[in-house]
Amino acid sequence: MEQGGDEVIYPELSYKIIGIVFEVFNDLGHGYLEKYYQKALEVAFGKAGIKYKAQCPYSIKYKNEIIGKNYIDFIIDGKIVLEIKKGDRFSKRYFDQVNSYLKVTGMKLAILAHFTSEGVKFRRVLNIRNY
Repeated sequence: MEQGGDEVIYPELSYKIIGIVFEVFNDLGHGYLEKYYQKALEVAFGKAGIKYKAQCPYSIKYKNEIIGKNYIDFIIDGKIVLEIKKGDRFSKRYFDQVNSYLKVTGMKLAILAHFTSEGVKFRRVLNIRNY
């Protein structure tokens, strides 16, 4: 893919994921802890037949030494990172977090989804290292 192209990465799967995120919000509404949105998404992905892994651990390394561990909210079909947040604003910290997940997994796409008081907001984040 050339830079500046208008091709959408994994369009069908990413639209399904975003649709399910909206479905969960429409059913639950605003105000729950993030862990309940996570559990609801697990149920919804299962019912939709979407392959996923939840709370995927990975090691943080420095010079080949493990210095910590973190968890990715979801890896969908081995292709897309889904990170969910509760709150009304996207912060640089969340984008940095998602970019680190893309770096460690080598995946091309992440979706950062926020459950806000005004509904769901989301951003698609591309792994620029893969282009």
